[in-house]
Amino acid sequence: MSGAFRLPIRDDLVGEHSYGAPQLDVAARLNVNENPFPLPAELAEAMGEAVRSAATGLNRYPDRDAVALRTALADYVAAETGVAVPVEQVWAANGSNEVMHQLFLAFGGPGRLAITFDPTYSMYPEYARDTFTEYSTYPRSEDFTIDVRAAIDVMGERRPTIVLLTSPNNPTGTALPLSDIAELARAACAIGAVVVVDEAYAEFRHDSVPSAMTLLADHPNLVVSRTMSKAFALAGARLGYCVSADPAVVDVLQVVRLPYHLSAVTQAVALTALEHADVLQAQVAMLRQERDRLAEWLVAEGLRVAPSDANFLLFGTFTDRDAIWRGLLDRGVLIRQTGPQGWLRVTVGTPVENDRFRAALREVLGTEAGDAEA
Repeated sequence: MSGAFRLPIRDDLVGEHSYGAPQLDVAARLNVNENPFPLPAELAEAMGEAVRSAATGLNRYPDRDAVALRTALADYVAAETGVAVPVEQVWAANGSNEVMHQLFLAFGGPGRLAITFDPTYSMYPEYARDTFTEYSTYPRSEDFTIDVRAAIDVMGERRPTIVLLTSPNNPTGTALPLSDIAELARAACAIGAVVVVDEAYAEFRHDSVPSAMTLLADHPNLVVSRTMSKAFALAGARLGYCVSADPAVVDVLQVVRLPYHLSAVTQAVALTALEHADVLQAQVAMLRQERDRLAEWLVAEGLRVAPSDANFLLFGTFTDRDAIWRGLLDRGVLIRQTGPQGWLRVTVGTPVENDRFRAALREVLGTEAGDAEA
């Protein structure tokens, strides 16, 4: 065979790299917004027993529609938000990433547009690319809020079919006012667009911040997406879900999903976690307290901190954020370079990890100040 064979890769994928943050073995990994606490031993044992039970039936396909799991998720949403939703409005998949991908498959596609507001989650353009959906972003305000009037004008001009609102937002941690979400949902409804509110970090919000779930009854085009990766400490299990105002959303997601997309093992693990939600919520309460303490400390150190309702903090600003990032890494602390230029993002860790971050950052800032004076 003469000549080198060239794989017929899609033109838009040539030269692209896969999504991913550094996975380094350091003392404090505070870069990907994981829950830093391992599962309690009794919960891990219960999950092991659930997996053992599921294993006896692995010769058969899992429940294709995960009805028991979706029912448990509906019960959890009712307890966590006060919003009662029937199982017909709840959908589950392999992480909120797959939920989002399925939403793009259902409501995006060639000739259709998805819009959102930067800075925000970096995977959104990849969902659009994979589903041949046009994707456009518009800047948030200086305080990371959305200019609602300008956004409505954009919607009227561009006529998107998907409007993405991330609250609490990644990487800023900021939550959108419920009134803004409602106004944007009304405008989107008028042009036939779905509004997807990404609430991956919802459980970490302050008590005074309501969930967008409370808007479902009044906005038929609203979908709220969540994950069990963060608050439930199940990043390795891969379980995300969404709740829609209209059961027709779940119907169409069942059309575009891959057959038997949610394994019996994943369903068993997630069901067990939901049965122990009260245990895991104690971890969430501790992380919320640690976040607020860490934010106060950063401000006291003379840094800017975006108000956060998530389990991370965006802080800055730095002339050379790469130097700060590398200085922290040299001291065993891994955080994330993301968001607007000059800012860095740190995940809230255990109290010990947070203290290590404080000590390392003080050293790095002191070194940088010394270099500047020299």
